[in-house]
Amino acid sequence: MKLSRSEFIPLRGLRYHVRHWGRAGAPKIFMMHGWMDVSASFQFVVDCLQRDWHVIAPDWRGFGLTEGPPVDSYWFPDYLADLDAILQHYAGDEAVNLLGHSMGGYAVGLYAGTRPQRIKALINLEGFGGAHLAADQAPVRYAKWLDQLIESAALQSYPDAAAVAARLQKTNPRLSDSRAAFLAQHWARQNDLGRWEILADPAHKIINPVLPRVEEMLACWRSTTAPVLCVEAAETNMWQWMGGQETMRAEVDRRIACLPHARMAFIAEAGHMLHHDQPQALAQLIEDFLLEQGVA
Repeated sequence: MKLSRSEFIPLRGLRYHVRHWGRAGAPKIFMMHGWMDVSASFQFVVDCLQRDWHVIAPDWRGFGLTEGPPVDSYWFPDYLADLDAILQHYAGDEAVNLLGHSMGGYAVGLYAGTRPQRIKALINLEGFGGAHLAADQAPVRYAKWLDQLIESAALQSYPDAAAVAARLQKTNPRLSDSRAAFLAQHWARQNDLGRWEILADPAHKIINPVLPRVEEMLACWRSTTAPVLCVEAAETNMWQWMGGQETMRAEVDRRIACLPHARMAFIAEAGHMLHHDQPQALAQLIEDFLLEQGVA
């Protein structure tokens, strides 16, 4: 297993945790994790990379070891602002190789169209957005948000690290015992009462009152100038948040067609957490793509 090192930096008023693998001075890959995940989630993929890379992976605000904001709501534009500050901190004005998974893929996709000059190559792992919601659903969504603010969100705790690992394997049955045990140590920590708490701000469980804006996402995608690799798991469950199995395939294809310089790749025998399920296949896809673009 390749060793990582942790760094904490002040960023937009928060104490941000950033994980590094590899040699400083090597070509950089920035990796952005998904919702209810942490930077250490990329360990298995990093272990499978064959070339000399400096992988930089932060914990998003309110996840892992990064502080959350002093409010009870999260707003998606803050992820873009955090990413912008992270790239400036570690790469200055140079264009970068940027990868994101799920929510992280959604964020990097928006960012690539907003700051197209900052991206050399983009890799989107199942971060293709959710279902379109009609405007007439806004009143119900706002009401649900207000109700959740009153109720105060909470996350489940567990008696020990083994129970945390079992919970991870319940969500992803493909996860091996060794990988689940590793992730459990980074996904949760023991509190003063001896219980293991998930390293995430409970406010992440509160619904975002703003309706998903698929067409705004696609407008950003159309403005992307970098080459893009979109990766989908053969046994994905993206359909759960994209309007159902029947509509998912056509909708994903429609969205990816909005990217000027994109290709699609599929990974067999993998679900949504494809970086856990098939890290070797994913690492090869990443390196082949970056080498082809001449950005390694």
